[in-house]
Amino acid sequence: MGIVKTILFVAFVIICVLLILMILIQNEDNNGMGGVFGGGQSAAFGAHSASVLTKATGVFTALFFVLTFSLALLNKTSDRGADLGKTAVQEQESSVDAASNESGSWLDNLESEAK
Repeated sequence: MGIVKTILFVAFVIICVLLILMILIQNEDNNGMGGVFGGGQSAAFGAHSASVLTKATGVFTALFFVLTFSLALLNKTSDRGADLGKTAVQEQESSVDAASNESGSWLDNLESEAK
């Protein structure tokens, strides 16, 4: 499972970077970085670049969500709450055992320290 998680995480980072770049490249009313690639109505990817960029952004967004949910499911631990409950019970038992193993009670210890 470790190799699968690593591969999915690397793919997730690549998709994130590509998605950010695709959003920045889009030129909506000359407000984006898309103007760097020619400005105006001329497009860097041909006459139908707006539809290509829009479709590519949609694909990268879908991949982003699929990878996000896949990584979340792979990293999920099913019995985490039960493990925490067992640990708390064990800690309580060990503290009770430690208190019973001491010589005398805490009140006796205080009285001996006062003398």
